Amino acid sequence: MKPLFFFLILFAVGMGATAQTKFDKQGHRGIRGLMPENTIQSMKMTQDLGAVLEMDISFSADKQLIVSHDQWLTADIVLTPEGKTILKKDQKGYNLYKMPYEEIRKYDIGMKGHPGFPQQKKMPAYIPLLAELIDSVELYAKKMKYKLPRYNMEIKTKESSDNVFHPEPEEFSKRLMELINKKKIQSRVMIQSFDVRALEIIHRDYKKTKISYLVHAGSLNENLKKLSFKPDVYSPNYKGVTKELVKQCHAQGIKIIPWTANTKEQIEALKNMGVDGIISDYPNLL
Repeated sequence: MKPLFFFLILFAVGMGATAQTKFDKQGHRGIRGLMPENTIQSMKMTQDLGAVLEMDISFSADKQLIVSHDQWLTADIVLTPEGKTILKKDQKGYNLYKMPYEEIRKYDIGMKGHPGFPQQKKMPAYIPLLAELIDSVELYAKKMKYKLPRYNMEIKTKESSDNVFHPEPEEFSKRLMELINKKKIQSRVMIQSFDVRALEIIHRDYKKTKISYLVHAGSLNENLKKLSFKPDVYSPNYKGVTKELVKQCHAQGIKIIPWTANTKEQIEALKNMGVDGIISDYPNLL
């Protein structure tokens, strides 16, 4: 009996280690490399690939939570209701925070195709309400008998655009978390942001919510000093990731999930450094 007992102990420890080190693959803006970004269609395909649904949250003029990276109608992907393109010099004039959602929904973001992603499938698509997207992907998971999806939602705020392109962080965070709690998905949601003001609010008011600190550059210690707490995840630009940075994060009990690696070579290099996950426009490569 003793050999069997020790075998079971070793097996359990091994299984625990496997569970703890599971690689966290995330589909950037859904699966932007292959589908129109931040759409219900892209999030369903992300589920097909077993990846986390990474998305960006913005607001309409009537204070509805919408899923959009840019806070204006982007010339690269948008067609007007008449099927016309928008000039880049004019795009910020289409401020989503100044447009009611009923109007926003009329613009197509799937038929033009993003010039930077030639593999992206062209199809009719619109900027969805966050509530509608959640309902759709939750239903899709049940229909396909998938595990219920995990979400990584970015609060898109910065001080210079408060009340111009979005509400201030207090209102933004409160409205977002109220919807997350209403949909009963809080245990499967991580909140990310470059704006430390938003992260401090989430940490203060929603203690159980996982937090990812997005950064463009700078050292780990310099960036962590900007926060009053230790985030669950440190999320830097993939170009700045080194083995030493990975070790520093792990030494502090912080996971590191860089953005946005899009080639097999980039992904393999990051995996070899020991990152805990990767955000990619091509989660199929993960």
